[in-house]
Amino acid sequence: MLAYFDMAQRDLERLQDIQKRVNISPLGCGALAGTTFPIDRHYTAELLGFEQVYGNSLDGVSDRDFAIEFACAASLIMVHLSRLSEEMILWASEEFSFVTLNDSCSTGSSIMPQKRTPMCQSWCAAKLAVCLAICKGCW
Repeated sequence: MLAYFDMAQRDLERLQDIQKRVNISPLGCGALAGTTFPIDRHYTAELLGFEQVYGNSLDGVSDRDFAIEFACAASLIMVHLSRLSEEMILWASEEFSFVTLNDSCSTGSSIMPQKRTPMCQSWCAAKLAVCLAICKGCW
């Protein structure tokens, strides 16, 4: 179980690192040439909670790094959650019986009511494919 703590810690560090890189204000970046409105971009960025402003207007309006970086980080988080979920399903199986799942996170089968299906874990494992597809779509 300690391995999952390390994975979660790396995931948190990854999200914090992304926050540092993408916390840039695009305000004042117009397509190609910026804006003619007399705004103080640094002041408005400070008011809005951004750490910096884009140095180049074209980069500011066309940058999609934030979407790709977050989608990739979310996909890695889902890989870790899916892995934990799959192990919990295995540990709760009749062959292992390492853990007993609470009835609130498992359901009975319509054919075999005594059998408990770990729905939360199965759902989490299945959602990994959705996150990976979103990440791939960003490229």
